[in-house]
Amino acid sequence: MRNLQFQFWVFLIGLNAFTSTAFTGTYGINYGRIADNIPSPDRVVTLLKAAKIKNVRIYDADHSVLNAFKGTGLELVVGLPNGLVREMSTNADHALTWVKDNVKAFLPETHIVGIAVGNEVLGGSDDDLAVALLGAVKNIYNATKEHGIDKVVQITTSHSQAVFANSYPPSSCIFKQGVDQLMKPLLEFFSQIGSPFCLNAYPFLAYTYNSDTIDINYALFQQNEGIYDEKNELHYDNMLDAQIDAAYVALENVGFRKMEVIITETGWASHGDQNEPAATSSNARTYNYNLRKRLAKRKGTPLRPKSVLKAYIFALFNENSKPGAGSEKYFGLFKADGTISYDIGLKSSSAVSSRLIYKVL
Repeated sequence: MRNLQFQFWVFLIGLNAFTSTAFTGTYGINYGRIADNIPSPDRVVTLLKAAKIKNVRIYDADHSVLNAFKGTGLELVVGLPNGLVREMSTNADHALTWVKDNVKAFLPETHIVGIAVGNEVLGGSDDDLAVALLGAVKNIYNATKEHGIDKVVQITTSHSQAVFANSYPPSSCIFKQGVDQLMKPLLEFFSQIGSPFCLNAYPFLAYTYNSDTIDINYALFQQNEGIYDEKNELHYDNMLDAQIDAAYVALENVGFRKMEVIITETGWASHGDQNEPAATSSNARTYNYNLRKRLAKRKGTPLRPKSVLKAYIFALFNENSKPGAGSEKYFGLFKADGTISYDIGLKSSSAVSSRLIYKVL
């Protein structure tokens, strides 16, 4: 019994060493794995360390990844897939077991700092799933409390821009009718537990579908005239800042002015279908290089200049098995063999890439 008490005491000390936020610094990356040719998780750890990327998000809680991240110091947000949201919403015991088996069991050796409950649920076509989201969020959070890890594991969910209406100019943004009825109680709960508003924002998609009205330089952080928002008397020289401030306006309109907005996905495809002519390696490099410089400045947006912008880049690898438009397969900063897709200044020595290639072959 004394030995068990000692082990638990050591476990708590390990937990207290963690930070209570799911994002340290400003730059992170999404580690998607919908591919049959990417390196194994332990080789990915080598690549991430060489690139000096500490903040990582995955879309499930795959144990091979969680084991590979043990003792690395990398900070990991795991995902509860959309397919499990209904189950977790209606069965608190299942939520308790899921958190125990996929999160607590790996702490503190694997530095799991967050759980993303579903992805882009609100604003989608599945109304039943949208209704189930809040219950799943609450049950997963209560499970972390029951297991004593709620102070070190942050609960979030990510939204697409489909939750918004009238987002141009930023000062006009509101939540869509229908979405707002589900969004407000979710935001109330997140406000209570100190969670941010997580947004997947893609200037690439906005430009692709509106290339006749949007200056590509505005989307790519290049020199341009920008836009002027008369209501807020603010000038925007890039689209991402405008998208973020639109989210802040929507939050303010429903009473959550103090909630932080974090970008959980953003990126630019390096290849695509014929109807995606902006999906080029040159544009992808420009966007991601300029975004990295933008984040390194540790500054906020025109509307929230004191709130340092944080963003997870999409994605670590090109994913050859992703469905949908051709561009979906080509958001990776790295190719499947571990070599860079294009140079944005990340540390990736030829020695590391060679080891990755050797292990893949």
